[in-house]
Amino acid sequence: MTVKRILPSLTALQYFEASVRHMSFTRAARELNVTQSAVSRQIRQLEEYVGRPLFRRLKQRLVLTEPGETYAAAVRDLLDRAEAATLQLMAYGSGGGVLTIALLPTFGSRWLVPRLGDFTSRYPDIQLNLVTQVRPFDFAGSEIDVAIHFGREIWPGAICRQLMGEIVVPVAAPSLLGGASLAHPQDVGRYTLLQHMTRPQAWQEWLRACGVEDIDGRMGPRFEQFHMVIQAAIAGLGLAVLPRFLIQDEIAGGRLVVAIDRPVRSEHAYYLVHPERKADLHRVTVFRDWLLELCATQVDDL
Repeated sequence: MTVKRILPSLTALQYFEASVRHMSFTRAARELNVTQSAVSRQIRQLEEYVGRPLFRRLKQRLVLTEPGETYAAAVRDLLDRAEAATLQLMAYGSGGGVLTIALLPTFGSRWLVPRLGDFTSRYPDIQLNLVTQVRPFDFAGSEIDVAIHFGREIWPGAICRQLMGEIVVPVAAPSLLGGASLAHPQDVGRYTLLQHMTRPQAWQEWLRACGVEDIDGRMGPRFEQFHMVIQAAIAGLGLAVLPRFLIQDEIAGGRLVVAIDRPVRSEHAYYLVHPERKADLHRVTVFRDWLLELCATQVDDL
């Protein structure tokens, strides 16, 4: 059975998206190299197709209606996806293409992104799209080619390659400790323990490794990203147990100090993950090999 899709013309969607960005039919027409009347006509036909107004004029200004605002976000996403897919297809087999990488936010901004210049200089034909991903997700139905995952080597339908482990240390603002470090791991119980939402066992693991069993390391304010935990620690809100390689600048600058010199190797590691179906794609294999080579040169006790 043939199913007819309920879709307006691509031209109408393009004209609508340009009009939304400029909030002007005249400026949209200039960008699209058409007449203002052509843009107005396409918008009018689109409004007739969907059965409701998308724009209204308010004191000589063009504004979106509420349905128009919702529709604009969906249309923009649709056109972005179509453009990315087209560029990727055009580059397929040429050694280039678009590589979409899902990153842990703080790992990406503080460790990977500053090193990507080397990759782009080696592979200038590969366009990188970086998105942040805090929690594991399903590759099915996603445009993501590879992801940086922290945890265990478990991801259904995907291939995991270990990149590196990490060393975690308890840190605090110098003012919180009064200029003196803690004498014993047990002493952390006197302070608020800052929690990372995606690593709810971080303090428990550190306390267990230090032989402390009578402190509940799960109690304390929770933050979704390491960046937030770092800023909370700098602000003196409590103690944080953090990967040492992510806070080198804060320690070197004196904004954070190691509360007690008891580094502990995390029970988990960082992995590069990609769907099995993409294992042989050129853009995936060269990025995988580059990243594994990069991580192999890092000091073991990151």
